[in-house]
Amino acid sequence: MISEFTIRQLADLSVAAHRPLVICDVDEVVVHFTRAFEDYLARRDLRLDTTSFALNGNIRKRGTDEPVEVAQVSEMIDDFFHQHTAELDAIDGAIAALHDLANDSSVIMLTNLPHHARDKRIDNLRKHGLDFPVVTNSGPKGPAIRHLADQTREAVVFVDDSPGFIASARQHAPAVHLIHFLHDDRFARHIEPFDFVSLRTASWDEALPHIKRLIGL
Repeated sequence: MISEFTIRQLADLSVAAHRPLVICDVDEVVVHFTRAFEDYLARRDLRLDTTSFALNGNIRKRGTDEPVEVAQVSEMIDDFFHQHTAELDAIDGAIAALHDLANDSSVIMLTNLPHHARDKRIDNLRKHGLDFPVVTNSGPKGPAIRHLADQTREAVVFVDDSPGFIASARQHAPAVHLIHFLHDDRFARHIEPFDFVSLRTASWDEALPHIKRLIGL
């Protein structure tokens, strides 16, 4: 269930067994994906329909409002990451929060994007002062989270915006504390709260102290 490329990245990581672990998503948690992607679409006379939590079926042609075909959506997402991953802006509070957490815990960025954009993701995070290990993944994140969580004896926290990835973490690594980070209310309003997450939040101002309590700080 883990791609070979992701397996190789995980094998290269050394997670400290005596430190808590924070596993953090990147797009829409640390950097603004949607905002930049909407600008990308606008330049192509397209728009993002926010009436549901999805990209497929929600990218529409301006004027006719006709949805773009799924295959074309995939091509555009791939092209967007190729062109713009290295220049995405940080979400308020994310950089300071992760630096704070790194004082007493290990921090690993687990991000789903085309593997070819991994180096650009690393460059972008470093421009924001985040020099943490980056693991690119495809498909559900649960198996990778379990692999990482199994390497520490201390508390593990996973932060992500995707309900699918939150559910995958719950399935594969039920002992991991889950933070459902949904800072864009246009999409958050479509997602029913999970009763198994430790916190659902829209801001790092709320997430940071909660995570620190979970990991004993």
